Amino acid sequence: MPHDLPPREAVYQQAQRWLAAGCFEQPADDLRALLRLASGRSPEPSAAILDRTLRSTPESGERAGYDGAKRKKGSKVHLAVDTLGHLLALHVTPADADADDRSQVGHLTQAVQAATGDSVDLAYVDQG
Repeated sequence: MPHDLPPREAVYQQAQRWLAAGCFEQPADDLRALLRLASGRSPEPSAAILDRTLRSTPESGERAGYDGAKRKKGSKVHLAVDTLGHLLALHVTPADADADDRSQVGHLTQAVQAATGDSVDLAYVDQG
């Protein structure tokens, strides 16, 4: 950390307070609505795409797990985007086999509906 900032612990604690208070969700939701309006779409999406994306590094800390099927250690990022690719929700899980894509659908759909005010009627998913 640069020397002109407070100690690392103080910065971390403040960031955790901001995250817990939801300080970053509203600006992200507003930006998504503006981008959708600029594209000629309604501000809230009616469809979402659910998928799993990049696997993190094995140094993911306590959230890392071991995926025995793929012989990889790390985390999985499960996410939902609108049809323009704008983020609606994401959830990070350990790479263990019990945190597969199907087990995260319920969590993601609840987060999507909370973020969009229940405007999503349709979700696209892959075979997994």
